[in-house]
Amino acid sequence: MIKITNCKPDGDLRLRLTFSDGSTGIWSAAPLLGSKDTPLTIALREPQAFARAFIDNGALAWPNGLELAPWTLHQEMDAAGLLSEEAA
Repeated sequence: MIKITNCKPDGDLRLRLTFSDGSTGIWSAAPLLGSKDTPLTIALREPQAFARAFIDNGALAWPNGLELAPWTLHQEMDAAGLLSEEAA
């Protein structure tokens, strides 16, 4: 099962994600956060809150309780051509 092994803020509402298969890429949360008006997503539109992302058991998570499945992020990023192999 694919997991996220590293996440780092990379600009406004973007994270550089590294997955357990060695692939890495920049994920933009702007489409997700702009299309969903829930208490969890609205709070993360603030760059300081968004940058507090962390990994929880291989999933992307934030202190406010929002968690995103790593396999879904991997699949979406792969389909969009956003993943590359991390250099050794």
